[in-house]
Amino acid sequence: MNNPEITIENLAVGGKGVGRVAGQACFVPFSAPGDRMTIRITNKKRNYLEGEMLELLEPSPWRTVPLCPAFGSCGGCNWQHLDYSYQCQTKRNLLADLLRRIARFSEPLVEDTVAAPSAFGYRARAQFKLFATPEKLLAGFYKNGSRYVVDLPDGCPIVTLDINMVMQRLRNVLEASPERHLIPQLSIEEGTEGVVAIVHYIGQEHKQLKAFLLKHREQLQLHGLWLQSRRKDSLEPVFGSNTLSYNVPAWLEDRQLLDLKYDIGSFSQVNRSQNRVLIRLVHGLLEPHQAGRLLDVYCGNGNLSLPLAGLVSGIVGVEEYPPSIASAIDNVNGISVNSCTFRCCSASAEVERLLAEKEQFDYILIDPPRSGAADIAGRLALFNARRIVYVSCDPATFARDAATIVKTGYQLSRAIPLDMFPHTAHLETVALFVKP
Repeated sequence: MNNPEITIENLAVGGKGVGRVAGQACFVPFSAPGDRMTIRITNKKRNYLEGEMLELLEPSPWRTVPLCPAFGSCGGCNWQHLDYSYQCQTKRNLLADLLRRIARFSEPLVEDTVAAPSAFGYRARAQFKLFATPEKLLAGFYKNGSRYVVDLPDGCPIVTLDINMVMQRLRNVLEASPERHLIPQLSIEEGTEGVVAIVHYIGQEHKQLKAFLLKHREQLQLHGLWLQSRRKDSLEPVFGSNTLSYNVPAWLEDRQLLDLKYDIGSFSQVNRSQNRVLIRLVHGLLEPHQAGRLLDVYCGNGNLSLPLAGLVSGIVGVEEYPPSIASAIDNVNGISVNSCTFRCCSASAEVERLLAEKEQFDYILIDPPRSGAADIAGRLALFNARRIVYVSCDPATFARDAATIVKTGYQLSRAIPLDMFPHTAHLETVALFVKP
């Protein structure tokens, strides 16, 4: 089995191509269906193999030339070698396959993937890894499967222009710092006010580093700069604000916009244009009316429910991360809407409390983390909501939870893949469950 030849048959969850070597499944990164290649076996598992391409003998018709010169070594994205329309088609097929295999749906109602308006320059947040060599300060992302930093001297093509410019300015400043070897990461995020950055620092001389950075404030041109030494609760201000905002359509009208605030480090959708598409999809599926009540579980800063606040009688939002709830409450205070209550609590605890108080909702919206909503999926039917909209960032946990929700008496009416992250295998899903 030295350097066997393989033909890639399809793409698997996670983004690798899969073919067969001596009858055994073999996963090959950066490959495409239709590729014929020789590979080196890198890992032998009990039920499958892993390999890397040595020579491409016949390219797939879906192959294209990657825009980024670091593609293939940088671990930031894994599908730049695929035609974008084929990426969207594949994401739709992967979601449908998971619903068949995990949820046991015979004919899942999966629609075409909603493509991003731009496949590059879409990320409004990035975490750049740093490594100081004797010659220069490397800034980029980890190489696939390693802690080696792939330097990006011209920036990253999937992040916004302003974030790339800030990264370069910070790199230039930090190269002159005597403690540059103790700065492993930069977190940079863009909002309507400008760009905020966090310098991650593992040294002890906080005052000296803050003074050094403050001396370069004018050069950095930042809305805010912060220092972080451990977890999020260790943030220290250098200058400016750590609060950002972004625009979303209010009450589904382009003429009226809401500015939703959040603190850097809190969750927000990094693809702002697709976030607006997501909001429209969610609201179109809910079909709200003025007399209806909405339960928004894992509500964050109110991203999905507050743009709907003028179209329902009330909203109850649940989120366990305190800064996000603080932002949601602040966002409510900034608009004139009907009754909105946001509570800082775990999803399962709040759902049980609301059920114990015999609360009823016309609509339920859930947007859980990658782990999904297994702890509440089987309880949602007790609210007797006419519609449940599930927004998922992990198709496998969504398929698991979809099966649970269907068992409680709902049916999956629509499942819409939404491409938040072009050139990666990540997939957002917006799904509607209704009472038959």
